[in-house]
Amino acid sequence: MISRMLMFVLKCLFLSFVGVYTAASVVQGANSCEYPAIFNFGDSNSDTGAISAAFTGVLPPNGENFLGSLSGRACDGRLIIDFITEELKLPYLSAYLNSVGSNYRHGANFATGGSSILPGGYSPFHLGLQISQFIQFKSRTKILFYQHLVNNRTKLSFKSSIPRPDDFSRALYTFDIGQNDLAYGFRHTSEEQVRGSILNILRHFSQAVQQLYIEGARVFWIHNTGPIGCLPFNFLSYESKRGNMDANGCVNPQNEIAQEFNRQLKGQISQLRRKLPLAKFTYVDVYKAKYQLVSNARKLGFVNPLKFCCGSYHGYQITCGKKNTENETFYGNACKNPSQLVSWDGIHYSQAANVLIANQILSGAFSDPPVAIGQACS
Repeated sequence: MISRMLMFVLKCLFLSFVGVYTAASVVQGANSCEYPAIFNFGDSNSDTGAISAAFTGVLPPNGENFLGSLSGRACDGRLIIDFITEELKLPYLSAYLNSVGSNYRHGANFATGGSSILPGGYSPFHLGLQISQFIQFKSRTKILFYQHLVNNRTKLSFKSSIPRPDDFSRALYTFDIGQNDLAYGFRHTSEEQVRGSILNILRHFSQAVQQLYIEGARVFWIHNTGPIGCLPFNFLSYESKRGNMDANGCVNPQNEIAQEFNRQLKGQISQLRRKLPLAKFTYVDVYKAKYQLVSNARKLGFVNPLKFCCGSYHGYQITCGKKNTENETFYGNACKNPSQLVSWDGIHYSQAANVLIANQILSGAFSDPPVAIGQACS
């Protein structure tokens, strides 16, 4: 009990430190943008049910701390995108591909697990396809909103579940994508080839943003890619060599390429600012926030950051929630205390980690320009 209380105090002190830093460096003021909607694009780091609806369901114990079997999230609880909606006092985003119980009045989530910026990766729902889905969604929404009668008899009953046409130009457009472009490259090509592919990846990203701008999007909140070399799955599958692991046990070459990706992404956003003068861009250094969490994990009450809670990659691979039978049956069960681990399943962060990361990045302390998410339109 005493040790738990101590860890709680340490976490509070950590957040207090972030608050002090933020007060000194971030533009002050309450949320002033009043976004009517959020439209999100990404991969499993922000997927709120798309991959579960499109293919097989995201199985328990995923979602055990949030919505249970209906969560659709690769996590025990909430994702960073969920904390974004909470911060902006908007409802949680429904996945565009989920037809059951969805409401799109305040936005839609086009992110899908496994997605990449380029086509041909782990998922068919690459960024270009997500943008096409958005354009169709916007077009059909406008038609439906202004169509008062169906067969000249029945009034439409779902206006309350779709955005208003003028919401699209005042909405917040969020991105968290790119990790799978690197991950797929690491698995199927060399590290140098991955590094060489970054320019083309980001060219496609820039084209996607420009398409949204043509559709009226004006406020963009863009996460860079995290320290992929600190994911337990990559640590366990990487051939360790002298000098390839840093002090935290993360895979140095992979993190260096992720940092190069982020450097070029930041440059690409600078170009977009010049090319699209009516838009507001916020580049968010998620890499730094996540790496600081990994580096300070034990101080914040977590165990070894390279351990994870659900599934297994030791000798036999069992995805969280599934089972594997080789002579005997092994189950991808969860640990008893996911809040003590940074990683949920070896690839995705736990809710406890996500809330700490969100508390930092939403304040603007890791953003360029240094504005809180509620002020990103100004």
